[in-house]
Amino acid sequence: MLFNSIEFALFLPIVFGLYWFVLNRDLKYQNLLLLAASYFFYGWWDWRFLSLIIFSSLADYLIGIELGKNKKQSNRKFLLCISIIINLGFLGFFKYFNFFLDAFIDAFSFFGGSFEGTRLDIILPVGISFYTFQTLSYSIDVYNKKITPTKNLIAFFAYVSFFPQLVAGPIERAKNLLPQFTQKRQFDYMQAKDGLRQILWGLFKKMVVADNCAIYVNDIFANYELYSGNTLILGGVYFAFQIYCDFSGYSDIAIGTSKLFGFNLMQNFAFPYFSKDIAEFWRRWHISLSTWFRDYLYIPLGGSRGGTWMKVRNTFIIFIVSGFWHGANWTFIVWGALNAIYFLPLLLLNLNRKNLEITAKGKNLPSIGNVLNMLLTFGLTVIAWIFFRAENLSHALGYLNRIILTIDFSIPEFLTRNIYPFIIILIIMEWFQRSNEHGLEKLPSSPWIRYSIYYICAFTIIMNHRVEQSFVYFQF
Repeated sequence: MLFNSIEFALFLPIVFGLYWFVLNRDLKYQNLLLLAASYFFYGWWDWRFLSLIIFSSLADYLIGIELGKNKKQSNRKFLLCISIIINLGFLGFFKYFNFFLDAFIDAFSFFGGSFEGTRLDIILPVGISFYTFQTLSYSIDVYNKKITPTKNLIAFFAYVSFFPQLVAGPIERAKNLLPQFTQKRQFDYMQAKDGLRQILWGLFKKMVVADNCAIYVNDIFANYELYSGNTLILGGVYFAFQIYCDFSGYSDIAIGTSKLFGFNLMQNFAFPYFSKDIAEFWRRWHISLSTWFRDYLYIPLGGSRGGTWMKVRNTFIIFIVSGFWHGANWTFIVWGALNAIYFLPLLLLNLNRKNLEITAKGKNLPSIGNVLNMLLTFGLTVIAWIFFRAENLSHALGYLNRIILTIDFSIPEFLTRNIYPFIIILIIMEWFQRSNEHGLEKLPSSPWIRYSIYYICAFTIIMNHRVEQSFVYFQF
């Protein structure tokens, strides 16, 4: 079920009404409702894959209990290995089987051998990369004794499958989200009101900016040989805004919806295109994933504590694995490696923690230096996004090569008023909200101004509603 669908517009108020007006006195039944609603929400796409979520949830629930009981370290390591094998095994089979098979065949061919392999026609379950990481982090945290394993089966299953963030995050930690299922929740009018504002802003980003950008991005990338370098640059810029508004829009809707039910999810995007260097960008982009890799991969590998070689090695590992997490394609691996190359100079010169504060904090306008740094950072990310969006490496390199060969000073095609006014509105709104969580969080106190903004956003969303467009990160 898509957030931007009629079905969800009917589903949400029904669940909300039952949750607060029928079952508000019983926490257990509220959790049961959320669990049933979450399975219905996911099963709307394909009910057969519910078995994966249920099996993964049950496995990590039982493993967590055994980890809590068992004191022998060898047994505890064995239990953790089972959790890792189950979760990464599912992910590897559904997402990477054909990729590794093709790579194996290519390796045989390179060395003059011959190998016949049968590719499987595998459907990638929506959200599998997200909920497997969520359950896996639970087992790792229990193993490391950072959290106590829960015996509340319903609460744990609801934590794994919580419908607002089930299919595209944020990837929540058990330490933050699981206790919220075991504590009595009271309806908070101000929290729910802010949730509705965040949902509205998320829908604006997705349906007005991202979906409009997608029309031109798809055309430009599919027919890049026909366009000038200027137009191809514009296509890269449009894709940068498409993927940001699509994914952060999903996160806004997920976080806002959670607030309606009394839950607080972590912020997943912190206005990353206002970053002044790549290190800051990655602290602000897909925060739940980048911190997951930091805590469960980068730090266990030694982080930045070792010598220069270890720093370089760990940086490339974290970025390449992050790229590979996004999909079974060499383009994602190159995208990750390219970001590692961007990041390394900052790390080696100890400048990666230089820009920790928001840009131009306490000021209405940035300095010229800030603008130049933001533009440089944005330009580097656009180059990397071209690899992310391309069908394969040949496509990406051909796209970049044509930019170099045909760039001129002409006005690019598709510099259309159907898009850039909305992008300008997005930038202005988020610039003045950059110290907050979302683009509509704190507006002028005048009700005339505030409600005018709400109605304009809603009207623009309705006018731009076409065919329901899936979210980009559903494929990951």
